[in-house]
Amino acid sequence: MSWPPLREELRGIEPYGAPQLSLEQAPVQLNVNENPYGPSPACIDDIASAAAEAAATLNRYPDREFVALREALAAYLSRDTPHGIVPAQVWAANGSNEVMLQLLQAFGGPGRTAVSFAPTYSMYPEYARDTSTRWVAGRRAEDFSLDLDAARALIEAERPSVVLLPSPNNPTGTALEPAAVDLLCRATAAAGGGIVVVDEAYGEFRRAGVPSALAMLPEHRNLVVTRTMSKAFAGAGLRLGYLAADPAICDAIRVVRLPYHLSAVTQAVALAALRHAPELLGRVDDLRVERDALVAWLREQGHEVADSDANFCLFGRFADRHAVWQGLLDHGVLIRETGPDGWLRVSVGTPEEMAAFRAALTEVTGDLRTHLTTPLDGARA
Repeated sequence: MSWPPLREELRGIEPYGAPQLSLEQAPVQLNVNENPYGPSPACIDDIASAAAEAAATLNRYPDREFVALREALAAYLSRDTPHGIVPAQVWAANGSNEVMLQLLQAFGGPGRTAVSFAPTYSMYPEYARDTSTRWVAGRRAEDFSLDLDAARALIEAERPSVVLLPSPNNPTGTALEPAAVDLLCRATAAAGGGIVVVDEAYGEFRRAGVPSALAMLPEHRNLVVTRTMSKAFAGAGLRLGYLAADPAICDAIRVVRLPYHLSAVTQAVALAALRHAPELLGRVDDLRVERDALVAWLREQGHEVADSDANFCLFGRFADRHAVWQGLLDHGVLIRETGPDGWLRVSVGTPEEMAAFRAALTEVTGDLRTHLTTPLDGARA
């Protein structure tokens, strides 16, 4: 047996992760969809005080049911649905990554199938792999929307236990219509009773008039809506993700969660951040405006750009996207080489960061114009 005695299906696999470079290497970092605006001094003081108070009790285990945090998260989520959310419907973990993994641990596993529609978040197949869940990926339409007839046919054929639907989608930024969520929840229930997870990690950035799937929870007991504090809340370093669902789903997750999985410090800091929600979310509108301006500018330059309801844009198409990515990095701008072949993804930053990105991209594409597979004036409307 080879050393170490790793599971055979894991041999040779590189760990997930976007490139991490120092600010000296890349002064403008637009590759992991972070919120570029940090907390205010008042918020920092509140977080520090909350962490200090929690530190005084670190000799004791934290509240295993994180009751206060679930109450606060329920109150926050209730703003996005006329039906309200109660604490029994809420679950939280260390980032939405752990929330997703717990869902696959509880509802996936050997002999079960998880389905999504590519291009989609690259961690989804890894959650399936790590839980020995069979992975099946359908395809999105050319504009990255869902072909609902094809999606329903795939669900009817595969009878999945878990359907993963990011909205807005990562890496494309595409949001789901409520009719799509309704259809896929009904199709999944009819095909074998699986759950449908609508991943709203970027939900707060959606454009006006685009509803949250939270409003559909009373209609579908198999619907799960996940969120995170990493993006709009400017809490990427906090590592706090959460979901809203039928209380029976939350009870099922308790079976697979590790004991005391949310530390006392994490709970205290998350509660402090929620107390400052208006401030932390105050820049969301600014980032939406910056995103829409970025989409318009990229199209004016002749690039294809996917419609985005997130805090990033997917744009292309390039014959050698790595050359464009490297060219931008050589100018001190780090973006993400992800998504379908020929496309790149850029996070929305401050006006100064976006100005640096536009200047760098103009110079790089001027130098590498032959790398474009379509004419510069061939942008999709």
